[in-house]
Amino acid sequence: MCTALTFDANSFFFGRNLDLEYSYDYKIVITPRNYPFRFRNGVTMAAHHALIGMAAISEDYPLYFEATNERGLSLAGLNFPKNAKYFPKDQSKINVAPFELIPWVLGKYASVNEFLEYFKHFNIWEENFSEDFPLSPLHWLLADKNRCITLESTKDGLKYYENPTGILTNNPPFDYQMTHLSGFLNITAEYPTNRFSNNTNFIPFSLGMGAMGLPGDPSSPSRFVRGAFVKMNSPKEESDQSLVTQFFHILGSVAQQKGITKTPAGPVEYTQYSSCCNTKTGVYYYTTYENSRISAVNMHLENLNGKCLVEYPPIIKQDIYFQNKKAEG
Repeated sequence: MCTALTFDANSFFFGRNLDLEYSYDYKIVITPRNYPFRFRNGVTMAAHHALIGMAAISEDYPLYFEATNERGLSLAGLNFPKNAKYFPKDQSKINVAPFELIPWVLGKYASVNEFLEYFKHFNIWEENFSEDFPLSPLHWLLADKNRCITLESTKDGLKYYENPTGILTNNPPFDYQMTHLSGFLNITAEYPTNRFSNNTNFIPFSLGMGAMGLPGDPSSPSRFVRGAFVKMNSPKEESDQSLVTQFFHILGSVAQQKGITKTPAGPVEYTQYSSCCNTKTGVYYYTTYENSRISAVNMHLENLNGKCLVEYPPIIKQDIYFQNKKAEG
């Protein structure tokens, strides 16, 4: 269970909450332009756009949860159980395994429109990475500053949907999420006026009553509605720092705390990290469940013409700043 979103202001931001009940050894990973991506379809992409994002690394291969390339195109995979369906290899198609979709799309394309020129040739191939990393049922949020789409491979085949909200959660499928969202068209951030009856004189007794009925539970449809509402009513501040701060507050509105979402097997699902990439500057910001202070990695401070992955382990330990720290000496 996760939430991904976009935020368009002076710069374009892309990020997500990763919600899981188990933990991968994930890192902030920069893939430089000359790292050789070797795909299961036999293609080796020796030169490509540079990428930055969060990934687990296995066999020197970055298994990205989400990433942004140096041209500003971003892609995130989110859990889509019981609805995702992948297909056998099709020699007439571009066969890409789910774990390869982020490297393939972000490595080759500079925009959503460029990707869509080849979309009809794609086949999401039913191919495991390894026994330790079997197929994950996913759907994807793909976005640049000008366009945002949702990709879903289901029993009906591979489809894309225009995504005017810039939000994606998990089940049910995206078209249902948009239909469900229309049920909240009366929700407002404004101070409410009485529309109950002309014969009554109701006066709001609290701020925020225009949003009464906004769902607060951690289910996927509720997070979709709440995330879209918070995002679409967020102010567009002038400074990138203020926008990054607001982005994390939007993600915080749909974050899952330990204890509130138990899985059938017993472990609790929670937001392990939240990320925000400024797709214009290539700076990747993140927080973790244990450390709420924002940390950052700038892809352009690395050698993007290199051939080796650049890895930064996330800062996990809580970083508390004491303003009245006793002076030493």
